Amino acid sequence: MSEITKSSLELSLRQLKCHFTWNLMEGEESLDDFENRVCHQIEFQNSEFKATTCNILAYLKHLRGQNETALQYLQQAEEFIQREHADRAEIRSLVTWGNCAWVYYHMDRLSEAQLYVDKVKQVCKKFSNPYRLESPELECEEGWTRLKSGGKFGERAKVCFEKALEKKPQHPEFTSGLAIVNYRLDKWPPQQNAVDALRQAMELNPDNEYVKVLLALKLLELNEEDKGDSLVEEAVEKAPYATDVLRSAANFYRKKGALDKVIEMLGRALDGMPNNAYVHYYIACCHRAKVLQMQHERFGEKEKLLELVHQAVDHFKKAEKLNANLLNIYSSLACLLAQAGQYEEADCYFQKEFRRELSPVVMQLLHLRYGNFQLYQMHCEEKAIHHFIEGIKINKRSKPKEKMKGKLEKIAKMRLFQNKDDPKALSLLKVLDELNREMEQADEDAERGLDPTGLLPSASIAQAGDEELGEGAQRGAARRQGCEAPPPWAGKG
Repeated sequence: MSEITKSSLELSLRQLKCHFTWNLMEGEESLDDFENRVCHQIEFQNSEFKATTCNILAYLKHLRGQNETALQYLQQAEEFIQREHADRAEIRSLVTWGNCAWVYYHMDRLSEAQLYVDKVKQVCKKFSNPYRLESPELECEEGWTRLKSGGKFGERAKVCFEKALEKKPQHPEFTSGLAIVNYRLDKWPPQQNAVDALRQAMELNPDNEYVKVLLALKLLELNEEDKGDSLVEEAVEKAPYATDVLRSAANFYRKKGALDKVIEMLGRALDGMPNNAYVHYYIACCHRAKVLQMQHERFGEKEKLLELVHQAVDHFKKAEKLNANLLNIYSSLACLLAQAGQYEEADCYFQKEFRRELSPVVMQLLHLRYGNFQLYQMHCEEKAIHHFIEGIKINKRSKPKEKMKGKLEKIAKMRLFQNKDDPKALSLLKVLDELNREMEQADEDAERGLDPTGLLPSASIAQAGDEELGEGAQRGAARRQGCEAPPPWAGKG
C-alpha cells in the first residue's frame, strides 16, 4: 500500500467515533495515573457494559504498546455485543470496529485497517453519512467511556447522555447514564434534580441495583436515612456478589459511621477483586479507624487492639504491594507498626515516605507522625522537636501544623517547669512567637489583597489521618478513614 494511500487511510480514521479520536489522554500527567484510575480506582457496573470495558482496556493496551492484546480485547468486545445487543449489533459495534482499524493502522497492517474502516462505512451509509453516525447508542457509548475516564470528563459525558435521550427519552440505559453522571457532578448541598434522575432511572430499570445504592447515598445526604437503609439492604440482597454494588454500599455505611458494615461490604467485594489495591487500602483504613476509636475512648483489651493493628497492617501491605503510590500508605503503615512495637520496621517505612515527592500538607502530616514516633515510641525529644519545627516551617496552614505548634508549646512549657532558664525551651517559644506574627501579617495582607495566594487553608486536609487532624470523635473517624472524597468505590466512571 503506497504512502499516499496510508495518508488517505489516516484521514478516514480521524473521522471515526472511537477511543482514538475522543482525546481521552488530554490533560493526563501520566499513563500510569490514567490506567490506575480507569482500571482500579473507580468501578464499572459489573453486570452491564462489558463491551465498553473491553474497548477501554484495548485502548490502554495499545497505549502500552501491546497491540496484540488490544486486538484480543476488541474481539471480546465484539462477542459481548453479539450476545447482549443482537438487535442493534451493527450500530453497537461501530466504536469497536473503529478501534480495530486504528490498532491495525498502528501495527502497519493497513489492509486489515481498511477492512474495518469499510465495515464502519457500510453501516453509516445506511444513514447517509460516510463515516460518522449520529446515533443515540454511539452517544451513550461515548458517555460511558468518558464517565469511566474520570471526573474531568463528567460534563462531556452528561452532554452525551442528554443527546442520546433526545432521540430515545425513556431508554433505561441512557436514563441510568444521565442519572449516574448527575450523581457524580452533584456537589454539596445535594440538588433535587440528581435525586429525581436517580429515581427515574430506578423506575425504568428496577433491576439496576447500582443505581439503587446511589439513590440511597443521596437520600442519606438529605437526612432520609431510613429510606436509604432499605434501598441498600435490598440492593445487596439482590446483587450479593456485584462488586460495584458492594463498594457503593460500603460508601453508604462509611458515611453513616458504621465501620463494621463497611468492612463487611468491602470484604465481600474483595472476593471478586482480590488484587484491587484500593479495596485493601480502605479495609486497612477502617481497621485503623477502629484502632483510633479504641484509643480515643480508652476501651477494649490490648489483645483486641493488637489484632486490629495486625489486620490493618496486613491490608496496607497488600495494597502497597499492588500500588505503592497510594496516599500516606507508608506513614500509615509505620504508625501501626510502631503501635505493635515493631520500631525498626516502622522507621524504614517512615524513611520510604520521606523519599517520596509530597505535597506541602502531606509533608506536614509526615513530620507530625514521625515526630510523634520519635517522642512517644523512641523517647527522643530532640528528633521530635526537629521534625515538628520542620513541619511548621512549611508555608501552609493545616491542622497538622496546628498540632505541631501545640506539641512544641507543651514541650517548651514542660522544660521551663523543670528549668525556667532552659535555652531550648526559650528558643522554641521564640520560634513560635515569630511564626504567629508572620501568620497574623499574612492574614492582614490577604485581607488587603496583597497576597491572595499565600497562606490559604489547604483543601487537601481530608486526605490526612484522624489523630493528626484533631477531629477524634468516633463518627469523624468512621466517616473519613473509610475512604477519601470522591471515594474510588463510589460512582461509575
